[in-house]
Amino acid sequence: MADVAQDFVGKVRDRSVAIGVIGLGYVGIPLALAALRQGIRVIGFDIDQARVDQINAGRETIKHIPMELIVTGLAEGRFEATTDFDRLSEPDALLICVPTPLSRQREPDLSYVEQTTRAIGRRLRPGQLIVLESTTYPGTTDELMRPILEEASGLSSGKDFFLAYSPEREDPGNAQFGTSDIPKVVGGDGASALAMADALYAALVVRTVPVSSTGTAEAVKLTENIFRAVNIALVNELKQVYAAMGIDIWEVIDAAKTKPFGFMPFYPGPGLGGHCIPIDPFYLTWKAREFDIATRFIELAGQINTEMPYRVVDRLAELVDRQLGRSFSGARILVLGLAYKKNVEDMRESPALKLIELIEARGAQAAYHDPHIPAIRKSRRHGALAARPSTPLTAQTIAGFDAVLIATDHDDVDYALVAAHAKLVVDTRNACARHGLTGETIFKA
Repeated sequence: MADVAQDFVGKVRDRSVAIGVIGLGYVGIPLALAALRQGIRVIGFDIDQARVDQINAGRETIKHIPMELIVTGLAEGRFEATTDFDRLSEPDALLICVPTPLSRQREPDLSYVEQTTRAIGRRLRPGQLIVLESTTYPGTTDELMRPILEEASGLSSGKDFFLAYSPEREDPGNAQFGTSDIPKVVGGDGASALAMADALYAALVVRTVPVSSTGTAEAVKLTENIFRAVNIALVNELKQVYAAMGIDIWEVIDAAKTKPFGFMPFYPGPGLGGHCIPIDPFYLTWKAREFDIATRFIELAGQINTEMPYRVVDRLAELVDRQLGRSFSGARILVLGLAYKKNVEDMRESPALKLIELIEARGAQAAYHDPHIPAIRKSRRHGALAARPSTPLTAQTIAGFDAVLIATDHDDVDYALVAAHAKLVVDTRNACARHGLTGETIFKA
């Protein structure tokens, strides 16, 4: 191991290392907290001045993430957030946690990664470790980041600075597995970079999983999320088939999961949400074209999952017509749950947003209730819905709608109240059945 790498590992061991976390969102904040728990100094970087001010004031930015350690770190001088990217040269390691969305044409949008890499390159100093955590296609760290860093700084990777990839594995709202509890895959651009990144993450998480290259580490993250996307697509398709046969897919899955081997339960829903599963598979399909390989299986799964909101609205319109005897055009629909998964405020890529747009495109009126999201935040894909407020969930408001569409099954919702006062309930999450609620006005979709 080179002297620089040995010095870095020594600083990790005695906790004198300083890290910079770029992007203070659902990945960056938990990562900063994991470092603070180990007594490591952290500088958080973000382009959003309002968010930085909020964090530096010790105010909550994400509901399910406690701020106590941030407040303590601020008071002890071990943590601060800043928009001053000229300070990127201060930390010994920079961990990049910026978004990697898709364009409207479903092609990778690496603009945030590229802009961040250029910002680092202009301030890069010898001995620094740079780690990308954002999900991306194999080759990004080596083919995109390294040339930018070397050209902008005049330094060489593996000799003057060190480059690695370690994919985030966050699951917002998961009380069982936090950042420190989840093993961390690590790939480096050379032996020294791998040793440095491995030592750093070994101090933050339960264990590390070193792999042979940054490309391998990038592929691991995609594989994890593609596995989930494909299996969700399978049960979404099975739901349609079994429904036509009069068979309940949820009952089938609950029975099948009693098998102690060879089966893992996945559940259908109104579409995919979150920053990873709806997006990551398309990163690989895009990259595969470079090698003249068609990823038909992955693309078919993506097609099935993308179609789910349309199928749900078809079912909703059919039930409004059949059960209520009225046209869907002009109907008033309450979408229950806006977040992409239950018990969080995370609405990134939420299928509920698409459901609202599709309902309104067919002439109906849509409102939503979500106890975690008081108003719809601005997003790139659904900007027209921004600032729309959550509707209070009362007997009177429920009765004022023609139908309630359950899109997210938050635990802190009174489903008995909904079932008692709704003219029609269309449930995409099996929430009513799980709460023991059945009746002639409750249907699954």
